[in-house]
Amino acid sequence: MSRHVSRHLTSLTSSRELTAVSADGARIHVEVYGPEGAPAVVLAHGWTCSIAFWAEQIRALAADHRVVAYDQRGHGRSPAPAGPSGYATRALADDLEAVLASTLAPGEKAVLAGHSMGGMTLMAAADRPGFREHAAAALLCSTGPSRLTAEATVVPGRPSDRRTRLTRGVLGAKAPLGPVNAVSKRVLKYATMGPGSAPERVDACARIVHACPRGARVGWSKVLSELDLEAGLRALDLPVAVVVGTADRLTPPVHSRAMAEALPQCVGLLELAGMGHMTPVEAPEAVTARIRELTDTYLEVKEKA
Repeated sequence: MSRHVSRHLTSLTSSRELTAVSADGARIHVEVYGPEGAPAVVLAHGWTCSIAFWAEQIRALAADHRVVAYDQRGHGRSPAPAGPSGYATRALADDLEAVLASTLAPGEKAVLAGHSMGGMTLMAAADRPGFREHAAAALLCSTGPSRLTAEATVVPGRPSDRRTRLTRGVLGAKAPLGPVNAVSKRVLKYATMGPGSAPERVDACARIVHACPRGARVGWSKVLSELDLEAGLRALDLPVAVVVGTADRLTPPVHSRAMAEALPQCVGLLELAGMGHMTPVEAPEAVTARIRELTDTYLEVKEKA
């Protein structure tokens, strides 16, 4: 973890840690920041990331929100699945339900924000009772429901079966990522961040991504390459905001525009000019502001009514 990210997390002394136990017995590491009784926000990170990815949002929101963040299975401090069956969108939905049940009171509502695979987690859980009990509104950030390898532009060229195959091979490569250095940071920046990304933000993302165990990275890449959550997207029948970077190569804006059309209650599509896939790190103020708008509108207003 970079010093920049670590400083923001360690400065938040009100954190408490707990373990949520998922349907298959998987143990999910959870951290809670902010005052008890404050409006609740639940953060689900993306593929190869961890709680640290949300450092800027946690720092900004925890002053007046109760912020719940968790490590997806196989990431951060959550152990890898015990077997192949643990790599599935069903498991992601199970884990989210377990986190919600462990951190929120019965019937308590929260705003749920998911980045990349975290957004896919929200779609996978959309028809679950635990999700519907607790979700007041949601943010889908730099994500998509299907055709991820077909639409990705990490591999240059026109859309084709060949480009899709090459993309699947690149994203599912079993080779270790190696140390964080100038070369690996250039590769990561090209694939996941906008061309104008500040060096310290590239470094922060590189250290988070390189810390992801290879087995989890490869296991989840297979799930993402075959993803089809179109039905889950349409089942997200609650206020949903969508955010994407215009320079996103992994989940290009074509996904977000289609999601905005398909969602039953889309409350806005925000396209961040020049930003890549790592929008919570690249444009933290914009992402935080969108989460805060959702809590102000769909949590506090309802509580005052």
